[in-house]
Amino acid sequence: MRLVTFAHASGPRIGVRLGDVLVDLSLAAPGLPTNMKALLALGDAGLQDAAQAAAAAGSDCQLRFSSVRLLPPVPDPGKILCVGLNYVDHAIEVDPKSLPEHPVFFARMASTLVGHDAPLVRPLVSRMLDYEGEVAAVIGIGGRNIPREAALAHIAGYALFNEASVRDYQFRTSQWFLGKNFDNTGAFGPELCTTDELPPGACGLRLSTTVNGEVMQEASTADMLFPLDLLVANLSEAMTLSPGDVIVTGTPSGVGFASTPPRYLKPGDMVEVALEGYGVLRNPVLDAGSAS
Repeated sequence: MRLVTFAHASGPRIGVRLGDVLVDLSLAAPGLPTNMKALLALGDAGLQDAAQAAAAAGSDCQLRFSSVRLLPPVPDPGKILCVGLNYVDHAIEVDPKSLPEHPVFFARMASTLVGHDAPLVRPLVSRMLDYEGEVAAVIGIGGRNIPREAALAHIAGYALFNEASVRDYQFRTSQWFLGKNFDNTGAFGPELCTTDELPPGACGLRLSTTVNGEVMQEASTADMLFPLDLLVANLSEAMTLSPGDVIVTGTPSGVGFASTPPRYLKPGDMVEVALEGYGVLRNPVLDAGSAS
């Protein structure tokens, strides 16, 4: 099943995508939550109810998918937990002397998020906005101290993420936080694909990033140093994971700052992140002064 959050005059709504048709769950299943986190908190039963309602929905509950403005699948995650240096070739292009022995975690804020087709915004203070195509996993069943062998059962589904980074701010100190948290630099979407549609852990799939049609990053998700089950287990040792939390699993090699010469994003660029079996997350780039 493909779930989206879309803009509506009455506020964000949840929809189920059926090809070119979008079923508005607020109409098809008014008893279900209208917030993605609340829907995910219902577990498998809530997802089954959503799927059944979408399958039975009449034309009065349907929209053309192309007519709606997509928001991030989870617009208000409690936590966005990102993983750095999680593909071997990317870790080497950043620091050829060593590979991380443990996952490198850092946090993003929900204020950075934009949806599919929304602009990534290059800030006024920097010209070093970089792309990072990644797979995002969304927590369905929360928990603490989750054993690795049970970790994937806590995932509700997958989406794509362009974890665009302002490099000069990122590398000012050993802490990456500031360069990873500029407003409107975290593209997330277009839809939440439930786990039954992809291999366990979204492993073994082709992940690519193109800028203006040119392939800049390409790898298999099997190349992760730390796979998703290990990431979930490690994170839950420290904190309680909750429905709607997002784990952004890392980017392959080919990022702009490591290119020769460096290849940073500029206004007018179009960035597309694609995952085999899933689809494409697409975002134009604008300058802060011209973004609306």
